[in-house]
Amino acid sequence: MTASALSIIIPAYNEEKTIHLILDKVKEVQLIMGIQKQVIVVNDCSSDDTKGAVETYMSKNTDLDIAYYEHEVNRGKGAALHTGIEKATGDLLVIQDADLEYDPEEYNDLLKPLLMGQADVVYGSRFIGGNPHRILFYWHSIGNKFLTRWSNRFTNLNLTDMETCYKMFKTEIIQGLNLREKRFGFEPEVTAKISRIKNIRIYEVGISYYGRTYEEGKKIGWKDGVRALWCIAKYGLFKAK
Repeated sequence: MTASALSIIIPAYNEEKTIHLILDKVKEVQLIMGIQKQVIVVNDCSSDDTKGAVETYMSKNTDLDIAYYEHEVNRGKGAALHTGIEKATGDLLVIQDADLEYDPEEYNDLLKPLLMGQADVVYGSRFIGGNPHRILFYWHSIGNKFLTRWSNRFTNLNLTDMETCYKMFKTEIIQGLNLREKRFGFEPEVTAKISRIKNIRIYEVGISYYGRTYEEGKKIGWKDGVRALWCIAKYGLFKAK
């Protein structure tokens, strides 16, 4: 396929200290085939000055196409993604967390199967390939693999990393879904609903992972894992719309 622009959706909650760093990385990456970048930052009612940090960055980097939106109340990561997806105008769309756990330099790895006409959706897996991975929490990795296996049971996919942040879509496909989960149920919901599209072509590529500790700002916890498990059943087993 041909694509002129990639929409990069960045949900942000209390990322005042690091948001400029990830925006720098997004700005620096040169996309293959001359694809342009549309950056969409959605501030989910942060209690710090994430808004000021983004606005300062925008004023100093006018050459990067950044659109800023904010929620008046905290609605959750999934809700922030819904807002960003709705506003996207690029031919392709990728999800980028505001922290520094994922490397935008790897956008091009995700783009290749799409641009070659082989894929409609590409997941970046933290569990395949030889890219660098920070060694952190054993039980998190076990939990991620457990959730992926259970998701695969109901979607009939053989993904290795359903919970990955890096998911790249043809924009028309993701915008065509009725997405409902407002928080961390987004991952199993979008995976289940994508899997039900007739003749959908889903690929995985290996990516790096520079995980954060809780002291460094990691937010996901065991309650989010429980919610993800419920969403796997809701959208996979029971095929909720």
